[in-house]
Amino acid sequence: MIDTHSHLFDESFQNDIDECIQRCRLAHVNKVLLVGFSHQTNSLVQEYASKYELFYPTAGLHPSEASLNYKLDLDRLEKFIKEHKVYAIGECGLDYHYGKENIEEQKRLFRGQIELSIKYKLPLIIHMRDATQDTYELLKEFSGQIFGVMHCYSGSLEMAREFIKLGFYISLGGPVTFKNAKESKRIAEQIDLDRLLVETDCPYLAPTPYRGQRNESSYVQYVVQEIASIRNMDFKRIEEITEKNAVKLFKMEDRL
Repeated sequence: MIDTHSHLFDESFQNDIDECIQRCRLAHVNKVLLVGFSHQTNSLVQEYASKYELFYPTAGLHPSEASLNYKLDLDRLEKFIKEHKVYAIGECGLDYHYGKENIEEQKRLFRGQIELSIKYKLPLIIHMRDATQDTYELLKEFSGQIFGVMHCYSGSLEMAREFIKLGFYISLGGPVTFKNAKESKRIAEQIDLDRLLVETDCPYLAPTPYRGQRNESSYVQYVVQEIASIRNMDFKRIEEITEKNAVKLFKMEDRL
């Protein structure tokens, strides 16, 4: 299995990171996309990836990083991408959940990272929260030039299909295991399997039976298990399909 979105560098893992990695191996999670979201975490991701073979690093700026200094931030991010091996740009995107005071700054930061993804031919990892339409409209401007993944997707099945048309995969995480997650389960049931990825977004959004606790990458097995159950398919088959999709999207066979 491949966890396509993990923050195992989070401070909540500082005392047991080696044990977490061992649990990954025991669960047959052999690749983990370690996702940066700020200048500080982008550097931290590189440190972890140089130390642990299963980590594949990314670099990006989360919408919470948006400010009037977005041009300087984008220049710094581009310099970082040129100097380090990364498998994707992100996570980046739009987040209106806590307010809309800095929408324009968010859009400018997001647009700049889309342009970097085109320039360096890298997939995008999209964070989208309470901003579906604006995210779609912005990505649509670059239709035919971009590709990537809608991380921890929480939109509708109908919009998922629209994002797929733009070149994106749909990634499901812990919420698909929640009893009341009707739309996530509908997506798991009906989405094209060749466009499906799985993730944890750890340490957040732990799946059932660990809901409310710290999440970790080994728990991606519960996401695979739930999807397999929903689709009435063998666990191994969902594991194989999602692994193949992740390797293809992020070019994980290209490990240096």
